Amino acid sequence: MTDKNRLPSNPEAQPCVKSVMSYLADISGDRIVTGQHTQTMAMEELEKIRKVTGKDPALLGFELLSYSPNINERDTDDACMTEVRENRGTLKRAREWAEKKGLITFTWHWFSPLRGRSKAFFTENTDYDAERAVIPDTPEYKALIGDMDHMAGLLKPFCEQGIPILWRPLHEMDGIWFWWGAKGADAAKKLWRIMYERFTEVHRLTNLIWVWNAAKAEFYPGDDVVDIISRDMYPPAHEHTARRQEYLEMERITDEPKIVLIGEIGVLPDADALHREHVGWSTYMTWSKDFCLTEEYNTDAYLKQIYDSPYAVTKDELPVLY
Repeated sequence: MTDKNRLPSNPEAQPCVKSVMSYLADISGDRIVTGQHTQTMAMEELEKIRKVTGKDPALLGFELLSYSPNINERDTDDACMTEVRENRGTLKRAREWAEKKGLITFTWHWFSPLRGRSKAFFTENTDYDAERAVIPDTPEYKALIGDMDHMAGLLKPFCEQGIPILWRPLHEMDGIWFWWGAKGADAAKKLWRIMYERFTEVHRLTNLIWVWNAAKAEFYPGDDVVDIISRDMYPPAHEHTARRQEYLEMERITDEPKIVLIGEIGVLPDADALHREHVGWSTYMTWSKDFCLTEEYNTDAYLKQIYDSPYAVTKDELPVLY
């Protein structure tokens, strides 16, 4: 990969951002960083991986859904509130992982800033309009900025401590199932740029590595506001490959090469095939709950196999990057 791939979009980015991006660029096409999403304080997925493999993933994903300011607890259901309650406090777990110098990525299932019920990050549970949200002075825009400012305040301590975060906001924006993607590419790209400007120029969050997450080129907001590109994939159970075709599709999205990650995956990739075929995913992140805790999608034997692969980077092999 060229040197340009290693340069953050934010010229004020901290050295830790540059260090992580350089490392991910260096291993691309040779090795892949192991990753696991967690969404509860208990982090059952991490305990399962330790039990089966005797190792830790190099990257942990943390869910921020319970930090949304506008969760409607008056019009909801038990499933929603259980998820919210189990998620509260996960920023503490993220800080603990950072103390061990592991890599961190954040996912935010963002409850609608205005008007919604139950899991209001889903389009079906809110009439919040992403097209109106990008128009200054509308109620939707004011609510959007209020939520962004709230989240920026929560991220600020990580910035002050020099902790790099692979920040993957507005994930799967090319789908209609989340409110931020429901109105199409133009609105989604404007939302991204509003957040980028707000976080970098107003709140000066210089520790964020901006990870765009989609598979359709028309949703790409531009090289000037993206550091890394990624996509989510849920292949058939036990289908372990290098996901070569999906990687080639991602490479064609940008004019200049970018670091490419697997943002979410249900079935573990094949690290040996990735090395053999020179497929350049730099990290993967297995999704939480059944994708990790049961053998419905990945057997324990295969989990141990990938963690033992010389081409998979586990926590003990990760260099100190910050």
